[in-house]
Amino acid sequence: MDDRGSSHDEARGLEYAGWQRGEPGSYRSLLPVRHPATSWFRPRVLWATRNDRLAHWLRDPTDSERRRWVAAQREAGVPADLVLRDHAELGELSFLMLGDTGEGDASQFVVVPPLLKAAASATFMVICSDVIYPAGDVDEYVPKFYFPYRDFPGPIYALPGNHDWYDDLTSFMVHFCGAPALPPEPARPVRLGSREWVRRLLWRRPKGASPSALAAGRALRPRDPSRSLQPGSYFAIETGPLLIVGIDTGITGGIDAEQARWLREVSTSSPKPKLLLTGRPIYYDGLHVPGAIEQSAETVDDIVRDPRSNYVAAIGGDTHNYQRYPVRLPDGRTIQYIVSGGGGAFMHATHNIPRVALPGVDESDFRCYPLRGDSLSMYASNLGRRRRLRWLRVHPDAAAVVISERLGVEPLRQSARSARRRGISRRERLVAELVARPPAPGRIVQRFFSELFDWNHPPMFKSFLRLDATASELRIRCFQATGWLRDELDPPVEDELRIALRRAG
Repeated sequence: MDDRGSSHDEARGLEYAGWQRGEPGSYRSLLPVRHPATSWFRPRVLWATRNDRLAHWLRDPTDSERRRWVAAQREAGVPADLVLRDHAELGELSFLMLGDTGEGDASQFVVVPPLLKAAASATFMVICSDVIYPAGDVDEYVPKFYFPYRDFPGPIYALPGNHDWYDDLTSFMVHFCGAPALPPEPARPVRLGSREWVRRLLWRRPKGASPSALAAGRALRPRDPSRSLQPGSYFAIETGPLLIVGIDTGITGGIDAEQARWLREVSTSSPKPKLLLTGRPIYYDGLHVPGAIEQSAETVDDIVRDPRSNYVAAIGGDTHNYQRYPVRLPDGRTIQYIVSGGGGAFMHATHNIPRVALPGVDESDFRCYPLRGDSLSMYASNLGRRRRLRWLRVHPDAAAVVISERLGVEPLRQSARSARRRGISRRERLVAELVARPPAPGRIVQRFFSELFDWNHPPMFKSFLRLDATASELRIRCFQATGWLRDELDPPVEDELRIALRRAG
């Protein structure tokens, strides 16, 4: 496998991180009249998203619900193999991909102008995880899906994230698959006071879609009758250069046994190069989470790494930033594992990602956006937005120095290396150490830390991908969406890689 990935340009200035102040972009004119910023700590929001905690603490019913959806779709006449063949004739392919979009505020709309700028000749778009926040409500698709992407001319497909499952996937299936709501499943008797009894008592039930909301959405994005609806929450897209395989990881990140059988079959039935899209990434925050399969010791990553599958990359959402892990396998192949979750929701901090030291990939190979130092500086800047707290601000170069010392690496930017030689102030060092103190990613404090410091002003450090494939090569570019007008007119490329496509033999 010939993988050529660009490194961060060591000579680039701060403008490439969006730090130089400029004219705010046109995204502000796109915002609806009523667009309150999402607050993740309102009691109403916490209550609406209770199914996440119930699934983790009591029992996750998504595997059985997903099987019901698949059975209903097949009865309705979708292809039995769940393969979408509308684009099978394409000899060359371009499409856009972004994850974790639907906050409905400035942090989502800031991505729209550069996304449309980069959309020239793109055949379709894929949203990978969490289309609608906070709880996938069916009527919120108009302001958080149809309205923002009304000017994208091609079809939009999606893979659900955990938030889309908080109403048993009903809203997602209605809007993306044209499926009617499932009838309630007959409830088996349970013991009063048992864990299952508590789960049923508290579980959030789906609500029906209003006809007016459906009509409003279809008016904003009329469906091309010559194109098929996606067949389900997991499916594959056949194209000339490669097969795009999308899986549904539900609330807790695993897949059911039936989906696993489908994944094995669709992955090994053809030698064509393949790309996996998933709601939950396999590598993120310096961790390898291979993806559990119901009642099996095998994992999703085992199927991805199988040479017969011929996967060249696996891209997931859920974590709200950009990360890339080029993993070298023992047989000499390299698979690119990518996080692309910067499409609209609050930014997950990158400054707490530890030094990467995993089998097949280390810190020298790892890429992230925003850079760890920029993430640390931005969080400190948000703490110091009030006049009396300006002393809490930390310059990006000073933050990069603290991060580089913590990880034992050289700063990437030349300006940060110069700052390291000169030395940074005790104040900036102290503040940077305090802001970077929350525990490793994945812990509850870190999760709340990122949500608490959500912001809706430039630079926002959002991102999206454009993928271009020919018979011989897949090119993946990560574009920045900062909120500055100059970056809307000419979206900066943060990371770029080219992967040679070869059929397995």
